[in-house]
Amino acid sequence: MRTRPLKVALLGCGVVGSEVARIMTTHADDLTARIGAPVELAGIAVRRPDRVREGIPAELVTTDAMELVKREDVDVVIEVIGGIEPARELITTAFAHGASVVSANKALVAADGAALHAAAERHGADLYYEAAVAGAIPLVRPLRESLAGDKVNRVLGIVNGTTNFILDKMDTSGAGYSEALDEATALGYAEADPTADVEGFDAAAKAAILAGIAFHTRVTIDDVHREGLTEVTASDIASAKRMGCTVKLLAICERAADGASVTARVHPAMIPLSHPLASVREAYNAVFVESDAAGQLMFYGPGAGGSPTASAVLGDLVAVCRNKVAGTTGPGESAYTQLPVSPMGEVVTRYHISLDVADKSGVLAQVATVFAEHGVSIDTVRQQGRPDADGEASLVVVTHRAADAALSSTVEALRGLDTVRGVASIMRVEGE
Repeated sequence: MRTRPLKVALLGCGVVGSEVARIMTTHADDLTARIGAPVELAGIAVRRPDRVREGIPAELVTTDAMELVKREDVDVVIEVIGGIEPARELITTAFAHGASVVSANKALVAADGAALHAAAERHGADLYYEAAVAGAIPLVRPLRESLAGDKVNRVLGIVNGTTNFILDKMDTSGAGYSEALDEATALGYAEADPTADVEGFDAAAKAAILAGIAFHTRVTIDDVHREGLTEVTASDIASAKRMGCTVKLLAICERAADGASVTARVHPAMIPLSHPLASVREAYNAVFVESDAAGQLMFYGPGAGGSPTASAVLGDLVAVCRNKVAGTTGPGESAYTQLPVSPMGEVVTRYHISLDVADKSGVLAQVATVFAEHGVSIDTVRQQGRPDADGEASLVVVTHRAADAALSSTVEALRGLDTVRGVASIMRVEGE
C-alpha cells in the first residue's frame, strides 16, 4: 500500500462540501482501504471564513482558492462551488498543476465540458462529475463505462426534484402551480429564487451532459430546447388524468431513427400511468435508458441534497484516487460520432392541445381542416361547453405523432380562426 497520503483540496464548504469533509474524516479508514492509500484534506476554500463549521479544523480553511489548487502536494481537487467562474479557472489551474478534479458543477460541464476534458487530457489528469446529474443516482458512470459497448438510443428522465415535487402535489392534491411552489419552498425543496428549477435551466444542463455521454457527441446547454412548468395548470393535470396520464417535467435525449443526428429537450409532458416514470413521487429523480442490447434500464433515487450529492462526489473521489495510485487515468471524453444536434422543429411526438372555441356548429370541422392542411393527424377530440363563459366551449385535441414544426404552424393557423378564442395549452405526450 502507498504510504504517502493523497492530498485533496476542497473548493466550497456549503451543504455538499461540509458533508464531503465530514465523510472524508469519519470514514478515513474505509476510504484508505478502498483506495489503497491514505487520503487527507489539504485545505478547504471558502468565501466566509468566519462562519462556524462544526467538525472542520480551522487551520484547513482558506479564502485563497487559487493558491490552494496551485499547491504541488495536492493530488485531487473537489469543486462544489458551482457556477461558471471562478470554477472554470480553478479547475483548469488544478489540471495545469497535476491535480485531477471531481466536480458537481452541472452548469460548467454542460457549457464547457469539451474544453475541460481537453485540458484534463493535456495534463494527464482525470475529470469526474457523477454528482453533476441526479445526485446520488449512479448514472454518468454507467452510461460512460457500463454501457460503453452498447448503443444507447434514448434517455428519458426526471432530473429535477423541485419540479417533480411541484407537479406531484398538483396531481395528488389538486393544488395550483403557485400553491405547490409555496409548499416546495417551505419544505426547502425550492430556492428563494426558483428560476433555475421551474424554468428548466437545471434540467437542461443535465440533459446536455447525458446526451453527450449517451451518444458520444458534443452537446452543450445551448443545444437543448428548454421549456419550464410555470404555464402548467390544474386543467392540464385534470386532462392528463382523463387520458390515463400524469404530467412530468422531462429531460429527453434521443438518437434519430437513421442514427444521423440527436436531439435534446426539456419540457413538461404527459406520460401514461403505466410508464415507470409516472410513479416517481415528490422530490425523487429517475432516468429511463433505452439501448440496443441492454434494453430498458431505470435509475431511481434522491437527486439532490447534501448527503446524496456527497455520496456521488465521494464515489468519484475513490475512483480518481485509485487511478492516481495505479498511475493511470480513467475514461475521458468520448465524442467520436460528432453527430449534429437537430432543432426542436424536427422532433416527432404526440400532442395534447386545448382550445377555447365558439360554441356553435361547424367549429370542429374548421379546426380539423387546419390540422389536415398542416399534415397533423388527429387521434381523439373532446368538446364540452364552458358554463363559466357563455357561448364558448373547450375543445381538446390529441394528435398522432407529428413533427414539432408542423404542430407549431398548425397552432399559428388555429389562432387565426375567428371561431378559436384562444389556445389554452399545448403539451406533448411522451413515453408511449
